[in-house]
Parts: sequence; C-alpha cells; structure tokens
Amino acid sequence: MKKALVIQTAFTGDVVLATAAIEKLHLHFPDAQIDFLLRKGNEGLLQGHPFIKNLLVWDKKTDKLANLRKITGQIRKEGYTHVFNLHRFSSSGIITIFSGAKYKAGFDANPMSFCYNRKVKHLFSEPYSANPVHEVQRNQAVIAEVTDNNFALPRLYPSPADYGLIKPYQQAPYICIAPSSVWFTKQFPREKWAELIAELPEEYPIYLLGAPGDKVLGEWICSNSGKHKTENLCGKLSFLQSAALMEGAVMNYANDSAPLHFATAMNAPLTAVFCSTVPAFGFGPMRAQARVVEVTERLTCRPCGLHGLKACPKGHFKCAMNITNEQLLWWTSKTT
Repeated sequence: MKKALVIQTAFTGDVVLATAAIEKLHLHFPDAQIDFLLRKGNEGLLQGHPFIKNLLVWDKKTDKLANLRKITGQIRKEGYTHVFNLHRFSSSGIITIFSGAKYKAGFDANPMSFCYNRKVKHLFSEPYSANPVHEVQRNQAVIAEVTDNNFALPRLYPSPADYGLIKPYQQAPYICIAPSSVWFTKQFPREKWAELIAELPEEYPIYLLGAPGDKVLGEWICSNSGKHKTENLCGKLSFLQSAALMEGAVMNYANDSAPLHFATAMNAPLTAVFCSTVPAFGFGPMRAQARVVEVTERLTCRPCGLHGLKACPKGHFKCAMNITNEQLLWWTSKTT
C-alpha cells in the first residue's frame, strides 16, 4: 500500500471510531501516505494527527451535489492506490467508485459496493446480545485483508497548545459532563443531570462540555444543580481541547454520543449513559475504566430506534427517567 484514502463522512463519533483504522493501517504500512475524507465541521478532530498527511473536507450542507462532484474530482487526481470506505451510504460509494484506486473496500450495505474489490457485512448485533459487535470491529473488517484480523483502539491527538489551554481547569481533581445529544431520546434529561450534580462529591469542580448550541442547556443545568463549582464550558473548547480535558478527569459522564468516544480515544474514565439506545448496537465504551449505565428493567419499547428519536414514542421516557443516581455514582465508593 503506497497511498490510501480512508472515508468516513458521517457524524463526529463515527470519525473518532474510524481513527482505530488509521492506527492499524499505519502500524502495517508506516511509510504509506494516509489521507482522510470527512464532512465539514469534523476536521478539527484530526488536525495535527501524526499518521494523516492530508485532510479532505466535503461540505455536505451547502450545494451538496456540486461539492460531491468537486471532491470526487479532487480525489481522482490524487492517484490513490487504496480506498477504504467506512461510510455505508451511496454518496461515499460514488466517491469510492470514481476514485481511480485499484483497491476499493467497504461495507456491502453501501449501494455502490458492487464495484468494490472487497465488501464486508456491516453486522448489527441483537439488542441484548451477550457478544455484541463493536463499530470498531466492523471497520476493522474493511481493512483486515491488507492488515490482520485484530483491531486497534481509536485515538485522538490533542496538540501541546490544546493541553496548554485547558491547564487552568486542572488545578484540582475534576469531573466532566457532556450533557447533550442530537437526539432527544439519547439525551439524559437536564433535570436528571442537575440531580446527579447535586449529589456528586463537593470537592470536585464540574465542567460541562458541548458545542455552542449546548450553551443554553449548560446554563440551565448550572442554575438548577445547586452546586457552586459547576462551570459551563459548552462552546468554549474545541473537540481536541474537550478530549484533552476529559483525559485528566476523575470521571467523565456522557450520553450515547461523540464525547463517549472522546473518552475511549483518550483512555479516560467514563460513565456512559444509555437511554433509548443499547450498547449492543456497537457504540459503547471500550476501555476497562468505563462503565455503561442503563435502566435495570427490560423495557419492551427499548430500543425504540438505532439512532434515537426526537421524542419518546410512549410518552413516559422510562429508559432515562428510571436510571438512578445510585447507578451513576458507582465509582465514588472507590474514592472514599
């Protein structure tokens, strides 16, 4: 392999999980050029990545088709020998087909996979499978033919400047909470976050992490938690700065969303809160110092969807409301 392109133009968490493939490809082909194609808005995740030479950015929100043609033409000119498409949808399949690469690999779920040299099944486990298949494992299957059957873990690389910027927040042991999610039924309710914060050990400052659009949510939680050491950092830190801050935390809390994968990539302690979705879908934490917290009773309505919904279809949202603070505070007994 001389010059490879890895494609993952889905959401932020998907890009983080795709970094495991970068780790593995670099391990087997340390002299190869590896480039990465992602959607506009996610490029900050991989800035300065030591194993990626070029980041290619596709703007999918503005003039999507025109930009698709443009990025496809740009990729074809690059002369890639290998293209590994970790995205399952037709747009990335078109890019792969017209890349000009002799070796093209991806998932059979992609409508364009009939033109691939290698296509693998994108297997979803049963919702309560005892041996679920993780997304990192699924991605590994795409590159297994040129590497091996083992898989690496995802990893992010904050810069020295990123670590320098978050240093003022690290003067004492602290906790990070990423309270938001794009989908309502994936998001632990704001009232429940406030209740948790009120019961967390008072000696720990608490930092709320998220995007600029999460600022209002963060302010509400700060105002209603009754804890004076809670600081709303939503919109103030970049992806990599947030990941760097999570790395040094005593504990991190996150929904089934991108910050969960930040913690995995940074080998950080984590409590992952799963509401309507389930870890068996393949997006749970992968580190020994992480724990999944979910409702203890088996609800017939859970999971209600693969990606979460805009509202609880049953109206009761028991998958979130029945999670207790006792479950979420599991780690505090080890620190007292």
